[in-house]
Amino acid sequence: MKLRLSTFKFLKPLALASLALLCASAPFNSRARQADSARQPKGEAPARTLYRIGLELDFDARTYKGRERLRWVNGDDGAASVIYFHLYPNLRAEDERPGAPAAADSAAPEEPRLEVTEVRAGGHALAFTPEDDGATLRVQLREAVAAGASAEVELAFKGHVPGIDADETSLPAHVVQQVGAAMRDTREIRRARDTNFVSRGVMLLGAFYPVLAARPDGEWRRKVEPSVGDLFFADAADYEVEVNTTSDAKFFTPGELKSDAPAGRGRRLLFAGEGLRGFPVVAGRTLRSEEREVGGLRIRSVFTPEHEKVGRRVLGVAADAARTYASRFGALPLKTVTVAEAPLVAGFGSAEFSGLAVIASAFYVDFDSPAMRALPELVREQRAGVEDSVDFAAAQGVARQWWGEAVGSDPARQPVLHESLAQYSALLYVQDVRGAESARQVQEDQLRGVYQVYRTFGGEDVSADRPAREYRNTFQYAAVVASKGALMFVELRRLLGEERFFRALRGYYEANRLEVAETEDLRAAFAAVAEIQQRRALTRTFNRWLSERHGDEDIAPPNPQLLAAIGITPEQQQSARDRNAFSRLGRFFWRQMTRIR
Repeated sequence: MKLRLSTFKFLKPLALASLALLCASAPFNSRARQADSARQPKGEAPARTLYRIGLELDFDARTYKGRERLRWVNGDDGAASVIYFHLYPNLRAEDERPGAPAAADSAAPEEPRLEVTEVRAGGHALAFTPEDDGATLRVQLREAVAAGASAEVELAFKGHVPGIDADETSLPAHVVQQVGAAMRDTREIRRARDTNFVSRGVMLLGAFYPVLAARPDGEWRRKVEPSVGDLFFADAADYEVEVNTTSDAKFFTPGELKSDAPAGRGRRLLFAGEGLRGFPVVAGRTLRSEEREVGGLRIRSVFTPEHEKVGRRVLGVAADAARTYASRFGALPLKTVTVAEAPLVAGFGSAEFSGLAVIASAFYVDFDSPAMRALPELVREQRAGVEDSVDFAAAQGVARQWWGEAVGSDPARQPVLHESLAQYSALLYVQDVRGAESARQVQEDQLRGVYQVYRTFGGEDVSADRPAREYRNTFQYAAVVASKGALMFVELRRLLGEERFFRALRGYYEANRLEVAETEDLRAAFAAVAEIQQRRALTRTFNRWLSERHGDEDIAPPNPQLLAAIGITPEQQQSARDRNAFSRLGRFFWRQMTRIR
């Protein structure tokens, strides 16, 4: 296939869409409400669940074992005699479960494992039962825990971390996978191995321990349903974590490092953190870090030596973004926020956890390196698009600490709530730091452009307030949940004006910090600041952008010129699975993108 340089004006939105998908992921992160805050005496810190975890980690063997002592506070009005834990490394999609064709295939990829071997309380063994193919653990308490009371449970566990082939994490793999999702409407499901793995010398443990299930409104969220969206959902809790290892790897967690001292033949690291909705770990021997202080919040960038230049740029973006959000929304109830690179698998461009945002290493491209300078201008001229996408992903990852972490939400039932706020906040960072013209361009490329390319390749305009399981892949998720949801806030700001708009967001944040919010809470926050004559228009705006389908009118219609520029006929576009069309498009990206590392 021959492509003229002029063709790139049509291909740019597709390239940007592929890269911008990394900003819409949402690896495993929304959480739940603070336990029993209303029952605390005035002036005292609210009671929260407390995790005390002792971990013995063999970095090179990719195995671990540990003990978890949990103090759970029953923050509901009724007693409870059963508690539930999620074992996220055991989560499997339907095609990965025992008996499924893919599961029986000897070439199936290695998966993480987490096994609970014992549960005790007060010196007595407790009965526990695995459910949902081992992804959920039901623990029967010896006696019911009254409302406002607490129980202590101790679990012993062991686990295994899979190794991921480096080829699965490369930029070409990411681009080809994303193009496949666009062309073939491929069904995608988040896998446990996406956030629990070792690759290229870096270990990511998104959820290595038994996690107490969230219990908003007195209802245990017992089952985790695999989807293209976030899976991790837990209440805010306090953590004390001890890591024992013989490895000389550097460890980065959302907790503060209290000590790192020799112990026997290895070392013992102690971490502590408060108000966290999880305790992820990033580790690697070659990892480096730099940090800045932003109004009492430590912002840290973690990167490999070959990506030092990009890592430093990401640090600057993250610091400016945190400063913007604290000023606009309020202070974050954390001490440290880390943005780290890690070799995420293709199709999974970013992941957010409590205190930690991860961006795929594949997108840490240094255009000033000798290897890049030797490439054709056709490739090098894409520099601005690639760098803007990484910067936007970093700003969006920091925003997720406000929306999804500090203010929790259910990622399975209402993914648009945290995704749309984080995407809009990233746009707000661009406006406040880089100016209105830059914000206009980013809005066009990262939000409107993604939706238009999605529609151009046959994607259907659907409502944005659907459960995560109803979205087919990251392409649709980015176009509908992230882009449409974020652009709704652009319209709300125009409708209400600056003062009322930001008063609503700050009020929403303050009212729901360390709790679980719902879409109705967001609507109520805006209704509270709107003038009487604005409220009907406010309701119409929420309904139009979230529940109805007006994307082509409000954002952008399909662009047939893009298809014509790369030689795809309307008939091929209609089928969306034409192998020849996919091959032509795939070869283009393969030639132009495989050399970017």
